[in-house]
Amino acid sequence: MAVDKETVRKVARLARIAEAEERLEPLAKEISGILGWIEQLNEVDVDGVEAMASACDAKLAMREDALQDGPTGGEQPDNIVANAPKTEDHFFVVPRVVE
Repeated sequence: MAVDKETVRKVARLARIAEAEERLEPLAKEISGILGWIEQLNEVDVDGVEAMASACDAKLAMREDALQDGPTGGEQPDNIVANAPKTEDHFFVVPRVVE
């Protein structure tokens, strides 16, 4: 997949990244090269290869999921929100992010 200068300009504008005009063409070539490598990876035969999260076969330590009493434990919701600037019914009140 080839990326042209106009596409780089549009993506930079959408991402609010100021990029000099003389840098657009080299960036287009660089991005096209990266996408070329990704296309090569799509050609690799991975049939029968199990998905993995890490190259090391490690097991996570498990613990019992139990309710704990204490300064931040389950039976003391007032202590959990004690330092919050604003709370309501033991919940943190925060400004709305999405209108």
